[in-house]
Amino acid sequence: MNFISIAEAMKKGLGRVAVRGWIFRERGSNKMKFIVLRDSSNIIQCVLNKENFEKQWDEIDKLKIESSLEIEGTIKEDKRAPTGFEIYADKINIIQIAEDFPINKDLNEELLGDRRHLWLRSRKMTAILKIRSTVFAAIHEYFRGKGFYEYQSPIFQSVQCEGGSTLFNVDYFGKKGVFLAQTWQLYAEPAIFALEKIYTVAPSFRAEESKTSRHLTEYWHAEMEAAWATFDDIQDYGEALIKHIVKKVLELNKPELEILERDSKKLEFSLKKKFPRITYDEALKILKEKAKIKIVWGKDLRTIEEDVLSKLYDTPIIITNYPKEVKAFYMKETAGNSKVVNGCDFVAPEGYGEIIGGSEREADPDKIKKRLVEMGEKPEQYSFYLDTRKYGSIPHGGFGMGVERVISWICGLDTIKDAIPFPRTMTRTRP
Repeated sequence: MNFISIAEAMKKGLGRVAVRGWIFRERGSNKMKFIVLRDSSNIIQCVLNKENFEKQWDEIDKLKIESSLEIEGTIKEDKRAPTGFEIYADKINIIQIAEDFPINKDLNEELLGDRRHLWLRSRKMTAILKIRSTVFAAIHEYFRGKGFYEYQSPIFQSVQCEGGSTLFNVDYFGKKGVFLAQTWQLYAEPAIFALEKIYTVAPSFRAEESKTSRHLTEYWHAEMEAAWATFDDIQDYGEALIKHIVKKVLELNKPELEILERDSKKLEFSLKKKFPRITYDEALKILKEKAKIKIVWGKDLRTIEEDVLSKLYDTPIIITNYPKEVKAFYMKETAGNSKVVNGCDFVAPEGYGEIIGGSEREADPDKIKKRLVEMGEKPEQYSFYLDTRKYGSIPHGGFGMGVERVISWICGLDTIKDAIPFPRTMTRTRP
């Protein structure tokens, strides 16, 4: 008999089925066993009566959690069962009897991290990983649907883009000044003069000495860059991308959201409403009036201020026109006010922090050189980047989205570490 998934067996609902997987839970007596079997699609309770398995009962009695099995039998609906169906087994093939599984409900986050390779099997992590897969597919679908070309940049880089303090230096055949990519941006901008609209989904690395629940040293970065794009265009692209991701998750992953006990109605707000767009100045005014928090103009918004703002809205908010001094050298000055730039941050609701950072890029090479000098950088090291402004410079812009931050928000996770299979942090490089 051909094997089908547990989800397919439940869809069939009646008759003979053959399924295979791993023991999620087991209980019983010396006459009957109840085995909850799991595969990638779902779980189902299987009932084994001793009188049907006299020759195998001693072996069946030794089965433990995560033992691997093949089971054939008759499926019937039973509302008392964990997922509403049971398989009354009449044939079992034991692939392997597992050892004592080293994970239980009493393990803390650190011990679960040590056993991450096994914790991936949990219903929680399986649900998150399915949603993660949907998010990645949605990113590709969105950009390709908008006529973007997928493009890759080097992981080994020799110029910094997001600040030297978060660089991972690499021993590159004895050469100094080589590090892991913080972003694709400086190597993406040259390509817009050929392809005009490009995107990537690739790992980025930040050596931030942070142990918070929202930081990883290695994360996946969805980035885009577009020729001729205005500052408004960049914000529109970012909002539409997030809406598309949420839409696909709500379409494809309702069961997973239920496993995670995530209220999907909170996500629906982001589909139905336009994201509020407020300037940095307006954000400071809101913080002062509604939260009694006074920020000196020119200071960047910290996590605590972003969290306060995010809890005032039920969708992501877009904060624009930050002071030039707290933003990167490549951001274009705002027309009529050289103290601020056309940069924006998307802040997720419910205190999930910044999920997108973007800007219109500066097209004037002299202004870029001046900013580099002000930041203590050597313009000559950026000669290849400055060349792009010498030969047909145009208005353009782009953004980067932290994929794990988006997954964290969508899933309602307590820590970003659960948004990626094997998190890398200040304190963890294994397994």
